[in-house]
Amino acid sequence: MKAIKYILSAVVLGLGLTACVGDLTIKEVLDPNLNTIEKALTSEQDFTNFLAGIYTGFSTSGFKGPNDDPSISGLDGGASQYVRGLYHHQELTTDESVCNWNDQTIKNFHALNWTTDDTFIYAFYSRIYFQISLCNEFIRQINNTSVAVSDKEEMIAEARALRAYCYMHAIDCFGKGPFVDENSPIGVAPEEISRQDLYTWLETELTDLIDNSALPAARSPKAYGRIDKGAAMMILAKLYLNAEVYTGTAQWGKCANVLNRIAAAGYSLHGNYRDLFCADNDKCTDEIIWAIEEDGVNTQSYGATNYIIFASTGDGIEASSMGISSGWAGLRCTDTFYNLFEDADARKLFYPTDDGMHDGPITDVGDWAKGGHPAIKFINVKSDGTPASADGFVDTDFPVFRYADVLLMFAELGLHSDSGISKAQGLSYLNQVRARAGVGDLNDYDKVTIRDERGRELYQECWRRSDLIRLGYFTGGDYVWDWKGGDEKGTAVDAYRALFPIPASDLNANGNLTQHEDYK
Repeated sequence: MKAIKYILSAVVLGLGLTACVGDLTIKEVLDPNLNTIEKALTSEQDFTNFLAGIYTGFSTSGFKGPNDDPSISGLDGGASQYVRGLYHHQELTTDESVCNWNDQTIKNFHALNWTTDDTFIYAFYSRIYFQISLCNEFIRQINNTSVAVSDKEEMIAEARALRAYCYMHAIDCFGKGPFVDENSPIGVAPEEISRQDLYTWLETELTDLIDNSALPAARSPKAYGRIDKGAAMMILAKLYLNAEVYTGTAQWGKCANVLNRIAAAGYSLHGNYRDLFCADNDKCTDEIIWAIEEDGVNTQSYGATNYIIFASTGDGIEASSMGISSGWAGLRCTDTFYNLFEDADARKLFYPTDDGMHDGPITDVGDWAKGGHPAIKFINVKSDGTPASADGFVDTDFPVFRYADVLLMFAELGLHSDSGISKAQGLSYLNQVRARAGVGDLNDYDKVTIRDERGRELYQECWRRSDLIRLGYFTGGDYVWDWKGGDEKGTAVDAYRALFPIPASDLNANGNLTQHEDYK
């Protein structure tokens, strides 16, 4: 964490938050002398620390170390980390990635055969609503405090934007679910919100944040890692891009309008693709719109980029070349995905296939040495080749939003005549991304081109499942990959797998919630 280096004290940990989702337990770490939230928040610095704690919640599992006292009870510090949960849902379910560990139900993700009591689904669902509850409590407390807080409205807007980011994952992965905001009664089981109504709320909330709030402007001089209007516009653009999936009605024109505003903010493609995923990628503010920060000394976690880097390293790969102490031998990309890349593509960042283990299709999901391709896209080494600050945990930040994605969304809109973006314009945007990768311009493109180009540019950045669903390639048999549906050659999967189930434990705890029909 390069900019937001706030150390959370017992004052901040003693918030006394009440769980807002069924049996989700938000653990209270109370200082015996400060046993209520009102006593804990007595200065402007306390509120600053509280907001920092919300940001920290996206990069760590708890406030006391990588696996010590995780914020969500019943889950270890690895399984309950936000980005790691996002990776499980958005990457392991697709052509990109498999995990060969025997950790509980982890293999069910790539086979797309999870059940309603899956531990990892519960973990991510719980983390989403834990973060939402932190945002709600922050807004509630700062609105009611008598403490003078100089940046009060700006801090409230940040918390609202972070909450919207979480609800973006709720609507995408689970469709419907409990809804809580700062006005929801504490201690009362929340009502269920439909996917359509959550979409409407998000659209209204994000539009207000972008047009009317004190949220810092896009590319503001505020500290790196703080959410701003550029990131809020990216959330709204993603909402519109997937509107047809979420509501049945496409919003290509609205998506184009938001993307034009992002483009006008002055972002650009960074010159070297590799730099974006190195230990000093905080320097790439020309392209990275918002990132979740990691620091091998101050922000240690078994999730986020630490998970991606360590789990992609194992036998046959020199750990020091990845900037780490040792590998976990877990994550491999499928042969189907690997074959999307031309050899000249600068984004083809995989361990060389001449090690005798990783040189073709995955023949055994449970064996690291039986095929597949470990990605070396994220590394804990600086862009100039010098070491990061530590090798037991990583410094590499997780880029949530990048300008390259903006260009690829523009290109996709070029396939829709009602978007306001012509196909010629879309092709120009697409070729800008390809030019940086060192591959030739295209003269034409289609939906398959978008599917493959988004994969090549954005792999391991947790967009793949959403992209495949929107483009019509996630379920069914039109596009298969190694071990899709649990079959070595890949097989069709039922359409209902495009949504994850509401965890059975939360259904049992909250009678207001209902399950998706096909999971009953």
